[in-house]
Amino acid sequence: MSGPLKTNLRYGYTTGACATASTKAALLSLITQKNVAEVEISLPIGGTAVFSIEQNRFTSTEAVCSVFKDAGDDPDATHGAEIVAHVSWLDQPGLIIEGGRGVGRVTKPGLPIPIGEAAINPVPREMIRQVVAELLTSFQLQRGIKVVISVPEGEKIAKKTLNERLGILGGISILGTKGIVIPFSTSAYRASVAQAIRVAKANQCNHLVLTTGGSSEKHAMRLLPTLPDEAFIQMGDFVGFALKEAKKVEMQKVTLVGMIGKLSKVAQGVMMVHSKSAAVDLAFLAHIAAAAGASSTVTSEVERANNATHASQIVEEAGYPKFFSLLCQKICQQSWQHVQGGMTIETILIKMKGDLLGRAELHVI
Repeated sequence: MSGPLKTNLRYGYTTGACATASTKAALLSLITQKNVAEVEISLPIGGTAVFSIEQNRFTSTEAVCSVFKDAGDDPDATHGAEIVAHVSWLDQPGLIIEGGRGVGRVTKPGLPIPIGEAAINPVPREMIRQVVAELLTSFQLQRGIKVVISVPEGEKIAKKTLNERLGILGGISILGTKGIVIPFSTSAYRASVAQAIRVAKANQCNHLVLTTGGSSEKHAMRLLPTLPDEAFIQMGDFVGFALKEAKKVEMQKVTLVGMIGKLSKVAQGVMMVHSKSAAVDLAFLAHIAAAAGASSTVTSEVERANNATHASQIVEEAGYPKFFSLLCQKICQQSWQHVQGGMTIETILIKMKGDLLGRAELHVI
């Protein structure tokens, strides 16, 4: 790649960039009636990228080319997926972009693509339009083109993603706003959280459940069985961000579900709960224990605990359940202050195996 990006980790390319490269190769093969070994495309982030073409076959009326997606050092579910473009002539001028096998269909509102259409997002669609227009202009052609993007293993890969919950059925999405995959990108994760919240709202969810991960989400679904799947969103470490996104869409109620290690930080007003961002304050937990009526011996043990989980075990074994309800109240208060009110906030504190430790709710005023 040529361009401005610098990183110590190896970057990769989005499914949108791969679909664009496959389309360019297929259309070039169709026009020239020659095999294409590689193509260069422009990236939305700036600069260009060169892609090696795998499958390449053509006739006088259609061509098929493919690219294997390289996600770089990012643990992307679509890494290694074959992204195929089938390009054919149309009788009338214009461009049709469709999704084939392994590309999902949108079935719920709240996404940037209308219900019923292939899950090929706006930026990849525009990238495909541009390469088609450039090639037709370059070869002085005025013909209609149909582009069908498919991913042979897309339906299988989609099972590793949240597509079904978002209402994208039958395969993966063709995504990407920059053209590149930045390894472990926080902006990409935040964008996925924001999109999930928008989808939930668009599907008439007024009660959102934000969890810190897959395990806490599984337990949250068990504790709140009447809520639809799209109401449950893994916010990861981005508590403050997720709360503010929920406020933006005027969510009526948000329930935070997680374990004491991360959520105790929220009780202190820390809204980015990654271990590198903030440590658990055991002195703070000791203070909460004292407020719950714990003896000085117990509070001293809490302050010397190995971690938050150990501290909770000390308090629980000593018989002070009020500790957990007070902690949940603090979490609700800090969360409510962070978004400056406007919605009801509930906190459910659980153990690793899903046992309930505490629960509290702060109603909207």
